Amino acid sequence: MKKTPVFLDSLVTDMLHLRAICPFSWRVFQFRPISCEPLIIQMSKCTDEEQIFDFIERNKAILSEKQVGCAFDMLWKLQKQKTSLLKNVEYVRNHPQFLTLHNLATNKFKLMNDDTLVNVLHITQRFAGESHDPLVEALVTEGWRRLERFDIKLLSEFSSCLADQHLYFSPLMGKIADIVHRNLETTQDLSSLSVLMVNISSLISRHFQQQLVNKTELLFDTIDSSEVNVATRIARFLRNIKYCYQPLLEKCNNVFLSNVDQLDLDSISKIFRLYNFLQFNSFEFIMMAKKKLTEMIPLCNHPASFVKLFVTLGPIAGPEEKKQLKSTLLLMSEDLTGEQALAVLRAMEDMESRNSHLIKRVTSVLHKHLDSYKPLELLKITQALTFLHFQRKEFSAKLRELLLSYLKISFIPTEVSILVYAISLLPSPHLDEVGISRIEAVLPQCNLNNLSNFATSVLRWIQYDHMYLDSITGKQLKLLQKLDHYGRQRLQHSNSLDLLWEELKSVRGNTFPESLLEETIATLQHFVDEINYINVVEIASFISNTDYLSTLLLDRIASVAVQQIEKIHPFTILAIILPFSTLNYDPPQRDEFFGTCVQHLNSYLGILDPFMLVCLGFSLATLQYFPEDLLKSIFNIEFLARLDSQLEILSSSLSARVQFHLMELNRSICLECPEFQIPWFHDRFCQQYNKGIGGMSGAQQQIYKMLTEVLGGINCVKASVLTPYYHTVDFECILDKRKKPLPYGSHNIAWGQLPEMPWESNTEIVGSRLPPGAERIALEFLDSKSFCRNIPHMKGKSAMKKRHLEILGYRVIQISQFEWNSMALSTKDARMDYLRERIFGEVKS
Repeated sequence: MKKTPVFLDSLVTDMLHLRAICPFSWRVFQFRPISCEPLIIQMSKCTDEEQIFDFIERNKAILSEKQVGCAFDMLWKLQKQKTSLLKNVEYVRNHPQFLTLHNLATNKFKLMNDDTLVNVLHITQRFAGESHDPLVEALVTEGWRRLERFDIKLLSEFSSCLADQHLYFSPLMGKIADIVHRNLETTQDLSSLSVLMVNISSLISRHFQQQLVNKTELLFDTIDSSEVNVATRIARFLRNIKYCYQPLLEKCNNVFLSNVDQLDLDSISKIFRLYNFLQFNSFEFIMMAKKKLTEMIPLCNHPASFVKLFVTLGPIAGPEEKKQLKSTLLLMSEDLTGEQALAVLRAMEDMESRNSHLIKRVTSVLHKHLDSYKPLELLKITQALTFLHFQRKEFSAKLRELLLSYLKISFIPTEVSILVYAISLLPSPHLDEVGISRIEAVLPQCNLNNLSNFATSVLRWIQYDHMYLDSITGKQLKLLQKLDHYGRQRLQHSNSLDLLWEELKSVRGNTFPESLLEETIATLQHFVDEINYINVVEIASFISNTDYLSTLLLDRIASVAVQQIEKIHPFTILAIILPFSTLNYDPPQRDEFFGTCVQHLNSYLGILDPFMLVCLGFSLATLQYFPEDLLKSIFNIEFLARLDSQLEILSSSLSARVQFHLMELNRSICLECPEFQIPWFHDRFCQQYNKGIGGMSGAQQQIYKMLTEVLGGINCVKASVLTPYYHTVDFECILDKRKKPLPYGSHNIAWGQLPEMPWESNTEIVGSRLPPGAERIALEFLDSKSFCRNIPHMKGKSAMKKRHLEILGYRVIQISQFEWNSMALSTKDARMDYLRERIFGEVKS
């Protein structure tokens, strides 16, 4: 046996003397041992919770605040190693010695240093069973007291603790935002700053948001390229402030691309949700993520993980992967929770998948959980089932009953508008007196988005009643008048474009009521000088959706683009050009505007998403602007192969739209720019597409019948004629050199079988097929969709078609809905005279 050293005997003797002489001092001493290192080292050797709890029980009388913090830290490190987090947390929380540790922390938290205090707060929140743990409240209060001395790293950790308690709008979070603002200029730690940005994003002004975006841009290159978490938080911040800032998102996307092998299902799922919200497209990331997610299909055998995979991969999967996902989900469908069933339904909506067997399985789960869904979730269910054409009376009846029950007790404007909108999507969308009174009660508090939703719902209700009940009640019209009144009031009280835009950015322009839209455009025109490089893209997108031609706003957009093009991200050029293309408008500095936009984009042609480049080319072609470099970058084998790959991951409707735009662009170049020598290669596509062309509208049938009389018989007019390059003409007739109608079947005047047309023969197709001096006439009926919403100005696609038909040798007669349905043409005789005048040039005296 070892002999005790003499100096240790002496030390123990001295301490016993001290205890006898001064018991009070000894009690103080036992709380402050000379060295705490041995206890911490002992604790670090513990391999499970029981060892730590035994240690706490043995040493509770002498543990310091530092050792208490170490005990919390060790318990949480062990928890993170467990497979079933919930089970182990509950075990720890209910252990008697955890209560002892909890009490020790309550007594010693004021002695803790700042790092220990925040760390104990973080861990206590993870273990807390009660919603209001006294220790958590005490630690938060102490943290508030010390807030000004926290460095940025500690401040970010403390803010995350507040965020875990959903204290985003608390005065304390406001104080943190103020500290960040005061110290922003000297901040260099982007990792910590990104945490703070996410946590304070609900409180800060637009100006401060922009300052944080600018600072993040400056610091981004200082972080390691493997910092996926930092990049994700930056994207989350942009999502929170609803700001699709392309330069930063591109930087984040590059981080994700360079670390795709390290991304798991959860990370990829989060990134996709952020991108979808921000409407940010990255073809490269989608393709890489698709490959990685496809490899996970056989590995996900639990409903929770497989549903996440289905939701993330489903919308971008190819046909085989979709089939595999659906068949596996069918086997798991009975084990889905209500939340999972809703996620699957929304994914099926994104996938445009109308698999009836799977829909029935999912809706049976939804039906069981229907009572537990909140109003917004009920709206999502209603929207998805409407899109998927699901109809089951029992389900719809229960859904309607639930929505109405929520509506009777709701008083929050946004929630009321959600409920009313959902009800309007169901069969029998009308409301009773209680529903109408609930709408009227919240109108004074509604923002423009709420009012727009109400107006859309009421108009849908009116349309239903008119169609099925052949009546429109005065209550509906009165409600529309009130909506109009409050909307105008809201617009007239706007005192800046930024504040107005906060309300307008969520409004769907194409569903805005006519009178409110007119007032909205007038208000935007009032703030026209406030349109700048920051908001120009959003304003342009809004105008595109409204179909409302405001030359003042479009001229300002063009002016901003020309003057501030270096501050506008190239990937947003399509959104800026789109309203000019849609509304068929050339600004005063047309060539400078289009040239500046295209020049700004030229160096990015190789990395722009293929479908966006096609849409851009088509938009410019609509405006008769044909930049050769841009067009030749589209019509080459490498690009078209990339486009084919992308079409596989787009929804079927978006894929079809992109293919159609490519065909239209190909046709436009062949007809308007044959010198580019770009071949026509869409015969097969057009033949397939034209199989689905429907019949004539009521107005077209009227015109057809009258044309047979005007032209002298049914054999002198053709309906739904297919031209070379596959334009469809409503009606076609041919006049000889004496302006007499030529019957079809004579003089070999029919188009005959459509040939495959090389680019060389595009210009003189028509003339060679007609007798000398004859002219081919195309009569087109233009409904309201062919014109701007506010004036009878023809939109871009109709103007383009007229040009093309004229190149093909037609004399084009366009009959607008406004003329055909006017008072001047209210009788058959008047319409017959109108047709004669347009075709033959005859004016009846």
